[in-house]
Amino acid sequence: MLWRPVRRLIRWRLSRSARKVLETRTLERLDGVWLRWLPDEIDLFLANLEPQAKELRPLSDLGQLPSAGNRLMVELAIYTAAAYRALLEAGLSRESSRSAVADIGWNVYALLLRLNSLPLRLVTRDPGKRLRGTIGLLLRFPFNAPGAPGYAVEVRREGDDLITHFTHCPPQTLMRTLIAETGDCGDLEASLRKLVPVRLARRRHHRE
Repeated sequence: MLWRPVRRLIRWRLSRSARKVLETRTLERLDGVWLRWLPDEIDLFLANLEPQAKELRPLSDLGQLPSAGNRLMVELAIYTAAAYRALLEAGLSRESSRSAVADIGWNVYALLLRLNSLPLRLVTRDPGKRLRGTIGLLLRFPFNAPGAPGYAVEVRREGDDLITHFTHCPPQTLMRTLIAETGDCGDLEASLRKLVPVRLARRRHHRE
């Protein structure tokens, strides 16, 4: 029951983001024709999101995830993957679908980043402290890492630098399972291209 309102909130935010992106974007069809979607075409795309998500959800093993934050990230991955598949079913090219999903996803994930960074923005103006503090909060929620099947991450400090290395990522596990079960439609590439607000995996965060 708890996750029903969470899913409604995700769908609401995703729908707003999708309208914002698709109303102003020129899209490429599989036959190479470029066009803009009319409002009723955007409505059809949005109506297809939940059926797509319902098909993907059984592949995710949500009940096995060890924390609410881990499950939230997989729920977000389900809906962004559903958006990508729905765009493909609407006859758009893979490249156009990936580009649209990247922008739609950024608007959704950026809200999560703003919420996580709010405490730091209230207490300091130093960009380096804000960045390091935000990463620390993200590692508590939603990227807390109790280990597989949830996130698993190695974290260490080198001076003021925070270095993270993720060794297990539930959303990527979902994408690989989706590809294994239904075939590769470019889903993994689309999920990696999506601009997650803070790419914690395999990178070094420097003080600005």
